[in-house]
Amino acid sequence: MQNWKISTRLAAAFGMLVVLLLGVAGAALLQLSTLNAVTKQITSNNLISVELINKLGAHIIEARLLELRHVYNESPEYKASIEQQMTKLQGDMDDIKARYAPLVDSPAERSAYETLLAQRKEYVVLMERLFRLSRSGESDKAREFMNGESLQLYNASSATLDTLLEINTNDANSESRKADAAFSNGVWVMGVAVLLALALSVTAGLWITRSIRTPLQRAVALADRVAGGDLSSRIEVHTTDELGQLFSALQRMQSSLAETVRAVRRNAEGVASASSQIANGNADLSSRTEEQASSLEETAASMEELGSTVRLNAENAREANQLARTAADVAVHGGDVVGEVVTTMRGINDSSRKIADIVGVIDSIAFQTNILALNAAVEAARAGEQGRGFAVVASEVRSLASRSAAAAKEIAALISESVGRVEQGTVLVDKAGNTMAEVVDSIQKVTAIVGEISTASAEQSQGVTQVGEAVSQMDTVTQQNAALVEESAAAADSLRRQAQELLQAVEVFRLSDSEVHHGASSASVAFAAVPAQPPSVGSRGRVLGLRKKTAAMAVATDVF
Repeated sequence: MQNWKISTRLAAAFGMLVVLLLGVAGAALLQLSTLNAVTKQITSNNLISVELINKLGAHIIEARLLELRHVYNESPEYKASIEQQMTKLQGDMDDIKARYAPLVDSPAERSAYETLLAQRKEYVVLMERLFRLSRSGESDKAREFMNGESLQLYNASSATLDTLLEINTNDANSESRKADAAFSNGVWVMGVAVLLALALSVTAGLWITRSIRTPLQRAVALADRVAGGDLSSRIEVHTTDELGQLFSALQRMQSSLAETVRAVRRNAEGVASASSQIANGNADLSSRTEEQASSLEETAASMEELGSTVRLNAENAREANQLARTAADVAVHGGDVVGEVVTTMRGINDSSRKIADIVGVIDSIAFQTNILALNAAVEAARAGEQGRGFAVVASEVRSLASRSAAAAKEIAALISESVGRVEQGTVLVDKAGNTMAEVVDSIQKVTAIVGEISTASAEQSQGVTQVGEAVSQMDTVTQQNAALVEESAAAADSLRRQAQELLQAVEVFRLSDSEVHHGASSASVAFAAVPAQPPSVGSRGRVLGLRKKTAAMAVATDVF
C-alpha cells in the first residue's frame, strides 16, 4: 500500500464514502417513498373524498330547501324555476358521485356508498311525487309528504354522509400515523448511517494523511536547501507514487536550476547591453512624442475657439427661430382680427340691406298716403263748402306724404351708397384676410427654415465639440505615450541594474570555484562598459505630471 498512488488512495477513501452515501441515500429514499405513498393517499384520496362528501351534503341541504320553496310557494312560474334548479342540482350531484366512485377503497366505504346511491335513487322518485302534489294544489298532502317520507330519507342520507365522512377521516388519521412512524424510523436509520460514515471517514482520513505527510516533509526540507542556494544535495527516490515522482522532479529541478544559473551568468552581459540601447532609443522617441503632443495641444486650442464660434452661431440661430415663431404668432393673431373685421363688415352689409328694405316700405306707405290724400281732396271738392276744411287737411297730408317719399328716396340713395361702400370694404377686407393668410404662411415657412438652420447649427456645434474632444483625447493619448516612453526608458535602465543584481543573486548558488570567479569577472566588465542614462529633470517632471493625469483619468473611468 506504500506504493499506491495518492489518487488510488483518495479514490479508495472516496469510494468507501460513496458506498456509505449510497447506503444512506437508499435508506432515505426508502423512507421517503413510504412518506410519499402515505402523503399521496391522504392528498389524492382522503382529502378529496372529504371535500366531495361535504359538497354532496351541501347539495342535499340545498335540495331540501328547494322542496320547501316549491311546497310553500303558490306561483306556477316559481315552481317551474324551482324544478329547473332541482334538475341542475341533481346533475351536479351525479357528477360528484361519479368523481367519488373511483376513490372508494374499503368494504365499509363501498357499503356506505352503495347505500347512499340507493337513497338518492329513492329520493328522485319521492321528489317527483312531491312536486306533482305541489303542482296539483294539494299543499296539505305535499307538506305532510315532505315532513314525512321525504324528511326521513333526508335524515337517512345525512347519516350515510356522516358515515362516509367518518370513514375517510379515520383513514386520513391512520395514514398520518403511518407517516409519523416512517419519519421516526427514517431519523433513526439516518442517524446510525451518518455516525458510521463519520467513523469510517475519520479513519480513512488519518491513514491518508500519515501516508502523505512524511514524504512531503522530506520534500519541503529539500526545497528549503535549494532555496538557500545549495544545489549540491543528493536527492534519493524510494517510492513510485506521486510523492516519488515529486522527488524525481525535485532532482531534475535541481539539475535544471544549476544549468539555468550558468546560462544566466552567460547572458546577463547581453541583457545589459540591449537594455542600454533600448533606453537610448526610448529617449529619442520620447522627444519626438513630446513635439507631437505640443502640436496636438495647439490644434485642440484652435478647435476650442472654432467650437465657441459655432456655439455662438447656434445660439443666434435659436434666438432667430424664437423671434420667427413670435412673428408667426402675431401674424396669426392679425389674421384672426381681420377675419373678425370681415365678419363685422358682412353684418353691417346685411343690416344696411334690411334698412333699405325698411325705407322701401316707408316709400310705399308715403305713396299710398299720397293717393289717399288725393282721394280725400276729391271727396272734399264734391262736398262743397262743408268739405273745405277737410280739403285743407288732405292737402297737408298729401304735402307731408310727398316730403316723406322724398326723404325716403334720399335715405334709400344714402343706404344704397353705404351698401356699395360696405361691399367694397368687405371685398377689400377679404383681400386683406387672404393677404394676412399668405403672410402667416410665409412667416411659418421662414420659421421652419430658421428652425432647420438652428438644428443644423446645433448639430454643427455638437460635431465641432466632438472633434475637439477627439483632438483632446488624441493629445491626452500622445502625452500618455510620452509618459510611457519615459517609463520604458526608465524600465530599460532598471532592467540593466536588475541584470547586475541578478548576477549578484546567482552568486548565492553553490557552483564550482572556477565558474563563480569567471561569472563575477564577466559581470564587472559588462556593467562597466554600459553606463546608465537617466532621464532629464524636465522629462521626469513631465512624466510625473502625466502619470498623475493618467491616474486621475483611470479613477474617473472606474467611477463612471
